[in-house]
Amino acid sequence: MRLIFLGPPGAGKGTQAKRLTDKYGIPQLSTGDMLRAAVNDGSEIGKRAKEVMDAGGLVSDDIVNQIVSERIEQPDCEKGFILDGYPRTVPQAKVLGENLRAKNLVLDAVIELKVDEEALVRRIENRVAETVAAGGTVRSDDNPESFRKRLSEYREKTAPLSKHYEEQGELVVLDGMAHVDQVTTAIEAVLEKAPGAEASVAR
Repeated sequence: MRLIFLGPPGAGKGTQAKRLTDKYGIPQLSTGDMLRAAVNDGSEIGKRAKEVMDAGGLVSDDIVNQIVSERIEQPDCEKGFILDGYPRTVPQAKVLGENLRAKNLVLDAVIELKVDEEALVRRIENRVAETVAAGGTVRSDDNPESFRKRLSEYREKTAPLSKHYEEQGELVVLDGMAHVDQVTTAIEAVLEKAPGAEASVAR
């Protein structure tokens, strides 16, 4: 079971990925975690990433693509994996496709959780208000303004992925505003029709 989750911050991708990880026994792979692991392992690509990060630079697509390519070859990915936060751009998606084909692997699904962005902003506003009312401390990046900025960045850089995967015939769009259990049920219905479903269950 190999899948990609798309959707803006706050769409519930992390929650759904955790449920799938528990059900299918496949890892959720985030770019940040993979980068840190590569650096800690001291691999050749990890050393390159560390040099860039120590210098305060942004890790290039080439490095990220290679780290992901090596990560999905690890034993715990044999039954599949969930990519979270990667690919971020269409060029990354194209390289991922090439790498999967080279390994004789296919994606079972690309699932986009469609959400009402203004509703997400209101959730943030309510959460901040509740935290303040309870005498708690609000993180500097946990506010409507920062959240709107993250949404804008998503639309600009990552949203074009939807069109890319739609053109490939791989995109499935689900209502991310539905109750969390309903979203899970909808995702599982998609995965039951995926090419790797039987193999994942059999293992």
